[in-house]
Amino acid sequence: MGFYKDIKDDIRAILIKDPAARNGFEVLLCYPGIWALIWHKLSHWLYLKNFKLLARLVSQATRFWTGIEIHPGATIGRRCFIDHGMAVVIGETAEIGDDVTIYQAVTLGGTGKDVGKRHPTIGNNVVISTGAKVLGPFKVGDNSKIGAGSVVLEEIPPNCTVVGVPGKIVRRGNQHADEMNQVDMPDPIAVELECLRRRIVMLEGKFRDIGGNDEDL
Repeated sequence: MGFYKDIKDDIRAILIKDPAARNGFEVLLCYPGIWALIWHKLSHWLYLKNFKLLARLVSQATRFWTGIEIHPGATIGRRCFIDHGMAVVIGETAEIGDDVTIYQAVTLGGTGKDVGKRHPTIGNNVVISTGAKVLGPFKVGDNSKIGAGSVVLEEIPPNCTVVGVPGKIVRRGNQHADEMNQVDMPDPIAVELECLRRRIVMLEGKFRDIGGNDEDL
């Protein structure tokens, strides 16, 4: 019974988050993310029962049909929404909390050949935007957002927005990470350039105060 309830919850989450989704039947027929999660439940069960080769075969068949590669060992919480999903890769020791949104081409991967825990742990209500890479055995805190194309290599506290390569925290105290906005994010390079511009203006002012000319700068 829990299996079918989880699927209903996953479909309901898509209907809430995606304005293009018109009804549950359409979601079930046309959304590869929901099928990737359905088949992952089977492959994960087989993995836990030590049928690891069969589990990998199921996951590889799912990858072929959906474009989404989830290792059978990965742990995924409730109401996960994998939007579009093509080229999403989720590693063996990755852990994903509840109400997480993952866009296409996201990688939850490792950084080397270490054994044991080597993939990230994603907290609840996290949004991972298009093309983002989260690499390593660290935690991304609850209610955080990772911007499109970012490469995250270290732990992120809760309620943060991260952008850039490598990823940097540019905003703290997010109220709702599930706002699905991948565009309106701070640009750390623009912020640094603005700081430099203000510094130059200040130095020019001081130079003029001591009798210099702008041409001498």
